[in-house]
Amino acid sequence: MTFTIIAAVIVVIFLGILFLVMMIYYNSKKNKMLKEKLMMQSQFKNELLQTQLEIQEQTFKNISQEIHDNIGQVLSLVKLNINTMDSNKPLPLQEKISNSRTLISKAIQDLRDLSKSLNTDYVIEQGLMRSIEYELEMIRKTGSYDIEFEANGKAYRLDRQQELIIFRIVQEILHNIIKHAKASKINVTASFEPEIFMLAIADNGDGFDASKIGSENYEGFGLGIRNMHNRAKMIDADFKLTSSLQDGTTVTLTLPITLNL
Repeated sequence: MTFTIIAAVIVVIFLGILFLVMMIYYNSKKNKMLKEKLMMQSQFKNELLQTQLEIQEQTFKNISQEIHDNIGQVLSLVKLNINTMDSNKPLPLQEKISNSRTLISKAIQDLRDLSKSLNTDYVIEQGLMRSIEYELEMIRKTGSYDIEFEANGKAYRLDRQQELIIFRIVQEILHNIIKHAKASKINVTASFEPEIFMLAIADNGDGFDASKIGSENYEGFGLGIRNMHNRAKMIDADFKLTSSLQDGTTVTLTLPITLNL
């Protein structure tokens, strides 16, 4: 009888210890998961902040370039017209006045368009598609690229955080094309499907041999491409880059979505 009681006590103590160990392990695992979740949330917030700062910086560069290349040139023509006006020649004078009015109207409209971009939240306010169109228009104005932009399906807005990160990826892709690709054409296609949003950006530049570089985590690529890949992963988007020598480069983003119909 005494042995049975002792055995029962030992079993109870063992079960109690086992329970405590399991509880400690469970709480430890729970705390670890919570800590990882908080770290991921913090990382995501930091990435969003960094993205917004980079968008703002790129926007200011675009504005500076636009003022220098377009508005500055227009106002210089107006100044030239004014300096060469001759009241003794009525017909040429009227032509220069009319031409100056047209140029000033264009400068005012360009300044209005630029003023919208000074708002750091313009991507959120205008939406992803309009923001991409603005970037492409800035490139088109240089006269160096044939730009094509196509949207398929009924357009819808994505989550604001997704739009910010996707837009920054687009900016970086376009910057890489201008800086490295030696391209003359840029094609951008957006597809709005019920369960998938897809964005493809292709150029006809030099391209490169990407066959020997693993595309799983894009090791071996430059920091910019790895950053784009990592940013895409943060919003659960698939990032795919394909390229070959003398055949251009295509970057495709595929984002699974859930529409609230």
